[in-house]
Amino acid sequence: MQCAFYRSRGCVRAQLRFLDGNSFGCDKARELTQNENMLKAGIVGLPNVGKSTLFNALMQSHKAAAENYPFCTVDPNRGVVYVPDERLEAIAQVVGVSNKVPAAIEIVDIAGLVKGASRGEGLGNKFLSHIREVDAIVHVVRCFDNPDVVHVPGELDPLRDVEIVTTELVLADLEAVRKRREKIQRDVKRGDKHAIAEDHVLQRLEAHLNTGAPAILLSMSREEWQLAASCYLLTARPTLFVANVDEATLSNPSGNQWVQQLREYVINHHGCGLAIVCAKLEADLLGLSSEEAAAFLAEMGVRESALNQLIKNIYSLLGLRTFFTFNEKEVRAWPVIAGTTARKAAGKIHTDFERGFIMAEKVFWKDLVEAGSVAAARQAGRYSHEGAEYVVQDGDVLLFRFNV
Repeated sequence: MQCAFYRSRGCVRAQLRFLDGNSFGCDKARELTQNENMLKAGIVGLPNVGKSTLFNALMQSHKAAAENYPFCTVDPNRGVVYVPDERLEAIAQVVGVSNKVPAAIEIVDIAGLVKGASRGEGLGNKFLSHIREVDAIVHVVRCFDNPDVVHVPGELDPLRDVEIVTTELVLADLEAVRKRREKIQRDVKRGDKHAIAEDHVLQRLEAHLNTGAPAILLSMSREEWQLAASCYLLTARPTLFVANVDEATLSNPSGNQWVQQLREYVINHHGCGLAIVCAKLEADLLGLSSEEAAAFLAEMGVRESALNQLIKNIYSLLGLRTFFTFNEKEVRAWPVIAGTTARKAAGKIHTDFERGFIMAEKVFWKDLVEAGSVAAARQAGRYSHEGAEYVVQDGDVLLFRFNV
């Protein structure tokens, strides 16, 4: 990586650019994941529900084996996916650059869970440990009937399938909470205030999990969740359910009774949203040109691929917001956690930016586009100078000033 620096009034303006532009190979993707603490979303579900097929579609590759038998995935498949963002093109046109670098997230394809996973069935302990590594869960549920594709639990029943996985995650969380409570009992008995507060929270969690409900449905303060953090609760992770349907359902989702039942169920019992995807169709599009893919989708009675919206949903699920930077070479989207300050956002680009932060010049992306140029946006009073504690908003275009 290389920094381009611009000096103005004694302070340094800087923007970061990648020497290889948009071209990221496996090594570069791995480097990004390690160096930028990229957030991860894990694809989970029962065996043979389409997890690896969906993963391949998201990666635009055939990296993961997707065979018609349980546990064809053992070790997780990992890959980086770029987040589609129409704002990048709009900003690039205004500032006159052609190179656009989108935000990225990591997707992890985790082997299927089965009933008894929390007791080690089907290498369950190993697979559960993989789920603990991710920041959000994408729970794939089979909503299509096909006698040629093995369905481990037998007859198709999406609600039962959801509960099998949920029960195993809840049982794993219960075990983690109980072990933690046992570990801190000595400190509780000697009157340690932190241990007493933690034990109180864990006691509430244990009672809640004993009802079979995921931890995320328990109302607790930020401080209480922090006290429970040592348990690495699986069911406390934000979750998006994905109904994997057949091609016919895409053109008429309301005609699939399983989808309608599942949508209502996950809202009422999990407080989660539902996305609808035909993983097989998306995988069939691999290798086709954009024109061929559009024609193929039209033939199926589908207007557009569901993948772009799914990626955006996962990005939002991870709690991420996007700010933009540009220079004479590129415009780039940067992912940050909601609530990130300008100083911390500057540190995403380079640690020197955060260390020597002076201010951030800000314009909202739409204001910049409507003005038609940077100069016009300035003249219209659309630019502002923000301090270190300014909370970055989704869609901000930022230029950081710093001095080290």
